[in-house]
Amino acid sequence: MNGFLEEVKRRKVYRVAAAYVIAAGGIIQLASAAFPAWELPNWALRLVIVLLLLGFPIALILAWAYDITAEGVRPTPAIAAPRSHRRRNVIMLVATGVAVSAAAGFFLLPRVAAHKIDKSIAVLPFENLSDEKQNAYFADGIQDDVLTNLSKIGDLKVISRTSVMPYRGKASNVREIGKTLGVSTILEGSVRRVGNRVRVNVQLINTANDEHMWAEDYDRDLTDVFAIQTDLSQKIANELRAKLSPSEKAQMTRKPTENGEAYLAFVQGHNLSCAFEDFEKLKQGEQLFERAIELDPNFALAMARYSQLESWILHNNERTVERRQKARTLANRALQLQPELPEAHLALGFSYYYGDNDFATALKEFEIAQRGLPNESEVYLAIGAIQRRQGKWPESTASLEKAVSLNPKDMWSLQNLSFNYAMLRNYETADKIIDRALAVDPTALEPLEVKSKLAIAARGDFSIAEKAFEAVKSVPMTKEQKIKTIAGRANVFLLERRYNEGLQAAESVADDQLSGISGGLCSKYYLIGFARKSLHDDNGARAAFLKAKSAAEEQLNRSPDAADAHIQLAKVLAYLGEKDAALTEAQRATELQPESKDAFGGPEVTAGVAEVHAILGNNSRAIEILDGLLNRPSSVTVQMLKVSPIWDPLRNEPDFQALLTRYGGKA
Repeated sequence: MNGFLEEVKRRKVYRVAAAYVIAAGGIIQLASAAFPAWELPNWALRLVIVLLLLGFPIALILAWAYDITAEGVRPTPAIAAPRSHRRRNVIMLVATGVAVSAAAGFFLLPRVAAHKIDKSIAVLPFENLSDEKQNAYFADGIQDDVLTNLSKIGDLKVISRTSVMPYRGKASNVREIGKTLGVSTILEGSVRRVGNRVRVNVQLINTANDEHMWAEDYDRDLTDVFAIQTDLSQKIANELRAKLSPSEKAQMTRKPTENGEAYLAFVQGHNLSCAFEDFEKLKQGEQLFERAIELDPNFALAMARYSQLESWILHNNERTVERRQKARTLANRALQLQPELPEAHLALGFSYYYGDNDFATALKEFEIAQRGLPNESEVYLAIGAIQRRQGKWPESTASLEKAVSLNPKDMWSLQNLSFNYAMLRNYETADKIIDRALAVDPTALEPLEVKSKLAIAARGDFSIAEKAFEAVKSVPMTKEQKIKTIAGRANVFLLERRYNEGLQAAESVADDQLSGISGGLCSKYYLIGFARKSLHDDNGARAAFLKAKSAAEEQLNRSPDAADAHIQLAKVLAYLGEKDAALTEAQRATELQPESKDAFGGPEVTAGVAEVHAILGNNSRAIEILDGLLNRPSSVTVQMLKVSPIWDPLRNEPDFQALLTRYGGKA
């Protein structure tokens, strides 16, 4: 061994080995920094490391065999030694080089992946450190604007607002959040506002190892808040080595308003407009958006968000001509002020979608919005919603999957994805998806409703619904949610043929409580009429159906193009024995929302037409319609046909029983 070490020293192998290690380390460090920035694949860095490791024993052999002298490279003079010793020394040299390379490779190669930059981020709710706790909305506004700026960068994956808000005020386990949301980095921050001064502290954290990658403090005037948000977004993009196009840079640096008071009103309005199921909060949001626009008549972003809120209220609460016109006007004004504003195109798309059922024009606007908001889950949700109405089920499902990936804790996105699978009668997948929503909140009303309906449609199983109604008894609800829960309870009672209990549930809701709920009054008296008819109280049923008729006609005076109102009126008229009027209303509903133009909502109208024919005794026609619905995507299932008393008039028909047998086998 001593002889080997002396030879290594004499042949200056130590010096070459040290020089090689230093040079190789520098090359690896340089490549680790440069390759991700150049967007070279991760295997390229691995290849460089492997070649350097293979070169180490070769360098040792060359150093053993040759010397660098003043006369050039010369063979190293040999000394007298037995041949066996010389062979042993060479073998030990090669073995040493291979062992060192193998050991270095063992530590280096597994760590190469850590140098690859995964350009994904979640911006957690900023902590409000202001003495005035009502300034929490201001902290939310800064967080939301940073998130919005980042979401406009196509080279990033940015998790949407809904999925990060549950982490507000909670001690954050960064690694767990990263795993749950599917991101490599987390941005945390705090905001302190005192008068017109704002202090913002932020830190970017690697979710793989919980290490702080970058931090920044800002202490500025309130008027500089947009400069803070822009600077933050650009520095984060640089840290994640995300490419910024000229248009993305321009959008990030443009101030939405120069008026600080208008901005504060906008932030509050935007927060309230996210309370989709609370009509009172939505109306407060309207007032604040109105205030923002009064303070700054050129505040295009506020107009866009205001327009989108009007479209939602039109869709979910009050379908009036006035709201439809207001939504369209606001969106157009926003585009006149900022033709490239993606939020304005999104708002205009919803105006065409919810306001006119003009799916083709809405889709064009959504696609423009998507180019400017490549990380906005709401855009993909809207595109997916249009695609399924066009009957493009695979494309729709892909869009909704994308929406869910950007907003994995958003129950509305998960519900919509489950609707697709349910329409295709893939109930197992639909149920798994809705379970993901319930994992976020096990007592959330809407996912519980969906899960209950899936169980009834797929298996005729009412136990899930019964457990859900029991579970939500102690859950705080808005007025709208309470009424919807009572209506759902009444509907399930009727499906279970517990008519007295269904009647009591429907009658427990006062008429004035139903103001602001589209079709609420008509639905109440329709349920009462159905229950009383099933209990053989014909006079009571007729009185209820007459009230339902009056409510439906009043609704149609406000919203003459509402297909669901026309089909509801058609069923009421059928029970009142007004056959021709009932068929006319049913025909009008199908003209407004035909399946040829709406493959998602159209089948629901068609199923309503089948109900009208069943009520009127046109059994053959009802069975024919149901046959078609069972043969294409729709919510009609064999199990629902078996359990629902709506179809009792058809039960003794051989064709109806044959229908159940034929499609029951497929199910």
